[in-house]
Amino acid sequence: MSILTGNNVFENVKTTLNEWGEVEEEAIFIDEEDGGKKKNVKLNKPFLTPGGPKKRSVYVKNAKGNTVKVNFGDPNMEIKADNPARKKSFHARHNCANPGPKDMARYWSCKQW
Repeated sequence: MSILTGNNVFENVKTTLNEWGEVEEEAIFIDEEDGGKKKNVKLNKPFLTPGGPKKRSVYVKNAKGNTVKVNFGDPNMEIKADNPARKKSFHARHNCANPGPKDMARYWSCKQW
């Protein structure tokens, strides 16, 4: 309920949880590389970028509330998370115990491992 109007401000909002227990939302992203076109995107849902600069990307909201695209991962390497020694080394090297905010590539790289 909104304190000012007394109306339910969340009546048309659809909330779903992804596999990490985070709320998935849709937002409008202005793609500056594509001439400033607006497009609807899903937040907090990583996707592959076959022709992009990195292996994966994800749209998130930054601290200012803007929707930004975060690119992460080396497209020429594969994740070998099934090897415990490699996984432990990756987590130690990237400080995955404290991954930082969602609008940083390290957060999403650690989450993928």
